[in-house]
Amino acid sequence: MENATNRNNIKIGIEVEVVQKNHQRTGELTYGIVSRILTKSSYHPHGIKVQLESGIVGRVKKILNN
Repeated sequence: MENATNRNNIKIGIEVEVVQKNHQRTGELTYGIVSRILTKSSYHPHGIKVQLESGIVGRVKKILNN
């Protein structure tokens, strides 16, 4: 499994699971396809922030394919 905290591992069009800000306490994951990468830095300890094709914004917790 690739590391979701490194921006290099996140590409537009890959399938991921993200945690939305309002779900950080529960850790509930949302599946989607990356449409935009919002984190500018190359690394973030809580996951790279992305926008999914559905419009949902969250931090990547799992990379499902690439």
